[in-house]
Amino acid sequence: MQNRPARTGRHGPVLLDDSRTRFRLWAPDAQRVNLVIEGGETLPMQPEDEGWYFAEATAPAGTGYQFLIDDELKVPDPASRAQASDVHGPSLVVDPERYRWRHADWRGRPWHETVLYELHVGAYGGYAGIEQRLQALADLGVTAIELMPLAEFPGDRNWGYDGVLPYAPEASYGSPDELKHLIDTAHGLGLMVFIDVVYNHFGPDGNYLGRYAKHFFRHDQQTPWGDAIDFRRPEVRDFFIDNALMWLMEYRFDGLRMDAVHAIPDRSFLTELAERVRAETEPGRHVHLVLENEDNRASLLTQGFTAQWNDDGHNVLHTLLTDERQGYYADYHSDATSKLVRFLGEGFIYQGHENRRGESRGEPSGHLSPTAFVLFLQNHDQTGNRAFGDRLINLADADALRAATTVLLLSPMVPLLFMGEEWGAREPFLFFTSHHGELADAVREGRRGEFAEFAEFADEHTRERIPDPNDAATFEASRPDFSKRETAGHAEWLGLYRTLLNIRHAEIVPRLEGSRFLGAETLGEAAARARWQMADGAVLRLELNLGKTDLATPAAGGRLLYSSRDGGDAKALPARTARMYLDDAGDAV
Repeated sequence: MQNRPARTGRHGPVLLDDSRTRFRLWAPDAQRVNLVIEGGETLPMQPEDEGWYFAEATAPAGTGYQFLIDDELKVPDPASRAQASDVHGPSLVVDPERYRWRHADWRGRPWHETVLYELHVGAYGGYAGIEQRLQALADLGVTAIELMPLAEFPGDRNWGYDGVLPYAPEASYGSPDELKHLIDTAHGLGLMVFIDVVYNHFGPDGNYLGRYAKHFFRHDQQTPWGDAIDFRRPEVRDFFIDNALMWLMEYRFDGLRMDAVHAIPDRSFLTELAERVRAETEPGRHVHLVLENEDNRASLLTQGFTAQWNDDGHNVLHTLLTDERQGYYADYHSDATSKLVRFLGEGFIYQGHENRRGESRGEPSGHLSPTAFVLFLQNHDQTGNRAFGDRLINLADADALRAATTVLLLSPMVPLLFMGEEWGAREPFLFFTSHHGELADAVREGRRGEFAEFAEFADEHTRERIPDPNDAATFEASRPDFSKRETAGHAEWLGLYRTLLNIRHAEIVPRLEGSRFLGAETLGEAAARARWQMADGAVLRLELNLGKTDLATPAAGGRLLYSSRDGGDAKALPARTARMYLDDAGDAV
């Protein structure tokens, strides 16, 4: 019989040995809680202080179980490590130590080496499907894959942001051990693995916490998804921090991308999470914490967090590439050139500045390292939140897109690619779910209603053309096809990404740690020059013209690393061109 040390976290089951498990549940609003073992006994759980219940039972790994609340409602474990079928069914006892790591000595990679590749596990064919592409991604120059959320969700098709059981990896993608095998295989190829975690809300189907722990939520604060989570309570904070530590310690993920933390009202939760992660992960490991935060709280990036997704950078580049100006793009289309300059020279565009509604947001960011910003041209949101999931290759001039890709992959900011982007994939990435009944109707109509204010969707019949998220065909249409090697320019785009990433790893990465902004200036309409001081004293210089007319540029010297368009006079910057120079002499004046 193997004895096992108990986990430090209070939430979720703990295997005590090969046959017995301790179960715990925080249910302060329940009068009675029973443990129901599938095909076995029903045991009363013993109450503890502060609303906790516990029981020990004969339940080896693989045992199904549920909790019976007040003799009337069976619920899964909110900290379930796996589900037998879906979110409403039995939870499964999992042995977290069963998997034997082949690369147990992996310690990750330093942040400045990061080239992220965001992907949707289901659209990529599950954990096994991703493994088949890892070598190609490593050969391309990607150094980290980022998995969209894995928390168990209702049905078998979902973006993942409707998850309701944060500790249980989605069963339709594979088993917990198959997820570990994917991570292990990636580590063997030198690839880090990140996971996108959602700590700001639960999905609309399968969350039973409100029945037996109503104070998990606070009714005086609202989010876009309903009542805010009450992070003032230690049980709630621990629920999510223990979850973060589970992904990092048991699954050996290299980092977390934290979704929409602007919807988490208690900032102290974020700093506590970062502190505990830094304190409890093994010494010598590279563990990275990345934020999505519309509030542009630059100060968090000096309080334990590694970097933030730079939506500002994406938005201004997107509007310059497409001339789109509806919705939030209106904040970037107006005076776009000045905003391009601020983004390239300081990181965030909104640093306390007012948007079109007169609302100010953001904090000064120019003092941060460029590597504190994750830059992207596409991601799941910016593609999938479009009515028809259009990829940028279908929206922008090809030369302009090559110029923007040069900025993405050769600037000192950390680049993120979205699955298929490197391939020139033209398949859309649509919003998809697998809800049923009234919820499916509400999601479909809600999706179409999101675009009612857009001129091209003002007509109800036009909105009806927007794909139904619950139709299986919507999901199938969102899967990139990597078999089209010699068609539709795929080889050309792949070659561009490979060339640029080779330059990044050879010329940029070795100089990147300790780099800093040196500012930017306007060269003309939709054109800018930006400079960054590198760690070795060299100066990296970008000359970017996303406008429609050629520009004269004063000579500035330096070694040309790459030009997105061949030939031409070095003193002229053609339309839709980006050039990157490196001044090894380090003239930062």
